[in-house]
Amino acid sequence: MSAGTNKRLLLISNSTLYGSGYLDHAANEICDFLADTRQVLFVPFALYDHEAYSSTAAERFQAMGYQLTSIHAQDNKQQAVENAPAIFIGGGNTFRLLKALYDYDLLSVISRRVNEGMLFIGSSAGSNVAAPTIKTTNDMPIVEPPSFTALGLVTFQINPHYLDPDPNSRHMGETREERILQFLEENDVPVVGLREGSMLRIENDSIVLKGSSGARVFRRGDAPVELKPGERLEFRN
Repeated sequence: MSAGTNKRLLLISNSTLYGSGYLDHAANEICDFLADTRQVLFVPFALYDHEAYSSTAAERFQAMGYQLTSIHAQDNKQQAVENAPAIFIGGGNTFRLLKALYDYDLLSVISRRVNEGMLFIGSSAGSNVAAPTIKTTNDMPIVEPPSFTALGLVTFQINPHYLDPDPNSRHMGETREERILQFLEENDVPVVGLREGSMLRIENDSIVLKGSSGARVFRRGDAPVELKPGERLEFRN
């Protein structure tokens, strides 16, 4: 952790959990995280229809007592980030999201503002871009960003929607675990597989697993480690 930084992040695996509505499973954690910070800047770039996406997000945040404004409607997007006390980057396609962050030259300003104390919430693709790169996303590269390098707000990679192998499945393709192990053959960076319903609450150097399901942590040369909700992750940010 660099001197003078005050990073606070909430990184959510998925926006919708089976049997519940948009962000319902994360609502209590979001409210606790934001507390009295009532204004939130929304980044809808991971989906094609920014207007519809921002409308859905604004309605959900209003129900929680927060006012959400979408960055896509702002003429000066960098200044919108400068003025925001909190930012929420929604899920969708990670490649499309990262390309837009490059197109609007937002990576450095978001990273700096988070290090200065702007609250950061990410969901799915929005959590992916908090990592050093997007190399552990599950998405198809439907567009080509200038680089896979992302915000680097944490020192580990994230794999949202992590799926355990199904012993009853006849599918013969690679499992999620096999793909992450292949990543580690080429990259010496830890990977946190966040199962559906899980999220990471980060307060400076403290990282705690939250939500209703566990996570799986992969490090090169080590056996994967299981984490349960409430347990801390030993990473330095």
